[in-house]
Amino acid sequence: MTINEKGIEKRRLRGSNVTTVFSITLVLFLLGVQAIMLCYTQKISDYVKERIGLTVVIKEFTREQDIKELQEKIDNMPFVRSTEYITKEQAAKNLKADLGEDFIDFLGYNPLLPSIEVHFKHDYLHNDSIADFEKEITRFHLVKEIYYQEDLISFVNDNVEKISIYLMAFCLITLLVAILLINNTMRLLIYSKRFNIHTMQLVGARSSFIRRPFIYTGLIQGVIGAILAILLLSAGLFYMNEKMPTIISYNDIYTISIVFAFLIFIGIFFTMLSTYISVTRYIRMRSSDKIHRG
Repeated sequence: MTINEKGIEKRRLRGSNVTTVFSITLVLFLLGVQAIMLCYTQKISDYVKERIGLTVVIKEFTREQDIKELQEKIDNMPFVRSTEYITKEQAAKNLKADLGEDFIDFLGYNPLLPSIEVHFKHDYLHNDSIADFEKEITRFHLVKEIYYQEDLISFVNDNVEKISIYLMAFCLITLLVAILLINNTMRLLIYSKRFNIHTMQLVGARSSFIRRPFIYTGLIQGVIGAILAILLLSAGLFYMNEKMPTIISYNDIYTISIVFAFLIFIGIFFTMLSTYISVTRYIRMRSSDKIHRG
């Protein structure tokens, strides 16, 4: 083999290794995203539930002191997470922002009423607790009505468990795809080095000796791919922590560590296993098959 041919072979080998690491990184990153979503399904569900509000509409001309006293009583209820008093002026400002125009100028007056926005604790956002709350609050003479999105609440409660099951199934499918992609990637890598394997066999090298450098290379590639996937996932977690700190938090070291350890295990174990199987299968092939494939 000439120097030029050796250079070409080295460049091909380097490109093949880079492609292999990139493929492993990509599939492990996608698998890590699915695993994180599965681990945080309940937190995401709780987050959504606690963002669904019930609006207690107050009668017109009610004194602000009376409204604040009612708000304090609602705050002390065991199933209430938080409340917010919204004045007529604030309600008009919010509606103006939503509509994009000043409806007060058109009507000539502010038709909106003051209200108290109530958010339940996630464990209590169901029809029974809401019915008890509605029964309790309507006893106060200053309450005009209670408004909430009953269909949305029913949808969230009915579909949380289904979403968890679907997400788990999707995660298992992603795991299977990741294993198959890693296996195919390693098979292609072994195939690209088939002449080296054949040469070692011709000089009488033992099977274990032939497998050793390939398994070691697979180990290194699996480790590098897992580390790169973890770095990408960490960047994604950092971004999500900035946007939704109540759901994704770096303080949850246990969950994040399990996901990262899982990715390292998948990257190393299945890369080495696929390499071992591919090399062994090629070694055991008949010489005529090798020549035909070569």
